[in-house]
Amino acid sequence: MILLTGFQSYAGRSANPSEEVARILNGTRVGEMDVHGVGLPVDFHEMRQSLPALIDELKPRIVVSMGLWPGEPMIRLERVAANWSWFELPDNAGHRQNGKVIQDGPDGYLTTLPCDEMQAAIRGAGLPCRQSGSAGTYLCNATAYVALDHCSKHHPATIAGFVHLPYLPAQVAELLDQVAAESVLELHQRADLASMALDDMVRAMRIALEVAQAHSA
Repeated sequence: MILLTGFQSYAGRSANPSEEVARILNGTRVGEMDVHGVGLPVDFHEMRQSLPALIDELKPRIVVSMGLWPGEPMIRLERVAANWSWFELPDNAGHRQNGKVIQDGPDGYLTTLPCDEMQAAIRGAGLPCRQSGSAGTYLCNATAYVALDHCSKHHPATIAGFVHLPYLPAQVAELLDQVAAESVLELHQRADLASMALDDMVRAMRIALEVAQAHSA
């Protein structure tokens, strides 16, 4: 079993590509493993409870969580999860976490996903991909940390990690319209409002799961 999580929409956005990818891949099969895709609530306290519960219930061999990184131009494989949250904006429950993700946890975890092999395979398919040493300080990093902490303590054979995704093209188009309407020309002219087609994100994530499945076999 592969547990593939995304996030529901947040901060006034109409969609979250990570939830869309999880929904599309839910119920598919990668190698000999079924994919269970689910959208997590954008709620720090709810995630702290629901993600470990999902892992305990499904007992997956692989846990891959995904989230949106606004402005990221490509698939981004996160190598590190830090035991620290500093929410620049509230989650959907109105909470702004500022402090440790898990009070008595270690300072950080390294991903247990085969990032080098995943990156090579995704790039080999003609899709842009890079690795990163920081998943930020919002809910994405917290989710990566919770998954790695729980697997380390209770499911040591399970590999886990996090992948950041770009905006969907329609999201950037909507954002540019909003910026133009507000006459914020400097932002309107910026070149970092990158996006990626949903089909390409799905293809990249399927490749990533195939590599992870082969690695864990």
